[in-house]
Amino acid sequence: MITPGQYLHVATRALAGMAAIVEQLGDDLAGVRLDVPGANTPYAVLNHCLGATAYWAGEVVSGRPAHRDRDAEFTACGPVAPLLVRKTVDQLKKDVGRADPQAPVPAALAGLGDPLDAGGALLHLCADLVQHHGQLEILRDVLLARARTAA
Repeated sequence: MITPGQYLHVATRALAGMAAIVEQLGDDLAGVRLDVPGANTPYAVLNHCLGATAYWAGEVVSGRPAHRDRDAEFTACGPVAPLLVRKTVDQLKKDVGRADPQAPVPAALAGLGDPLDAGGALLHLCADLVQHHGQLEILRDVLLARARTAA
């Protein structure tokens, strides 16, 4: 349906956009959690997306262990610079380039009518990345507006 290049355009645009937002916010604002139940910091959202990419493209599609701690992704904090977005994008390009979209995978998605294959797993990942990119755009706008008001 779509080419690997088209897929990568959307997925890497979302990853690069999230990285740019977290970099723009810097170490201080990237670690701020809004006072809303279940809210995550921008840093944690990006960290989660890096973990999700390693899991869905790396482990599920390519068979490479991700050693993922999903719960810890949402509580992660630290300096922005060490987040390895470029490394993740480079590996995603390799994984997508080698993927057979119709190959069965050892994972499932609740509510999916068809058996999950590599193409479905990659589609799930892309949807997650795009959703979180939008979340970070809104979160950035709120955090920057609060910072301007406080100054």
